[in-house]
Amino acid sequence: MDLVIRATVVFFFVFLVTRVVGRRELSQLEPFDLILLVVVGDLVQQGVTQSDESVTGALIVIATIALLSIAVSWISFRWRPIRVITEGEPIVLVQDGQPIERNMRRQRITLEDIQEEARQAQIDSVADLRWAILEDGGRISCIPR
Repeated sequence: MDLVIRATVVFFFVFLVTRVVGRRELSQLEPFDLILLVVVGDLVQQGVTQSDESVTGALIVIATIALLSIAVSWISFRWRPIRVITEGEPIVLVQDGQPIERNMRRQRITLEDIQEEARQAQIDSVADLRWAILEDGGRISCIPR
């Protein structure tokens, strides 16, 4: 039972950390970030299993995390208010060529980030954007005027 409690606590802590870090950062992983994720995974494993190196312990932890993932997914599917918390909502960064500074600052996105995404969408400048929207997955969608 101790493994289930520790796995549950760690699951929700990791979930909270990923929400705080922000979707844009998670969608643009640099090599260092990838290494950091592997290190965090190892630290999480050590914190959850402690000195239990049994196969049964590993199966209990894996099953607990899998069931929690399924439960969060199902609850998010059933109730929209929970979905907003677990997945977020698209955020408008540019409207009719005008950057929305408050949204950009809150999501830690620079005008250069938006310009880069606009160029990739074959749009010359931010002024030519009807919308730039930060999607749930961290990608910026650019819609021309």
